[in-house]
Amino acid sequence: MTLSILLQAQGGGIMNIVFLLSIIVVFYFFMIRPQVKKQKQEKEFRESLTKGAKIVTIGGIHGRIIEVNDRTFLVEIDSNVRVKLEKTAVSADATRTLDVQPKATA
Repeated sequence: MTLSILLQAQGGGIMNIVFLLSIIVVFYFFMIRPQVKKQKQEKEFRESLTKGAKIVTIGGIHGRIIEVNDRTFLVEIDSNVRVKLEKTAVSADATRTLDVQPKATA
């Protein structure tokens, strides 16, 4: 009788481990993996920017790249107004919206 109780306890433990592992797998595929993929795409976007590209920073500043360095950009935001920005301050999503032409309304 004690052997059957011991076997039942072990089976419940295995089910708990399987349940916990399945939760970890779900979190990985629905939360962690998409975030890593998005970060990789943004990094590739920032590395592909060259002199003359129009950008928008995360803070909403619009400008044009004047100089590209290892970790920074020199950006002209108005005539003779230049700002040095970290590459991570450039928003890939906001820059893509510059390329979209607004639809004409009738």
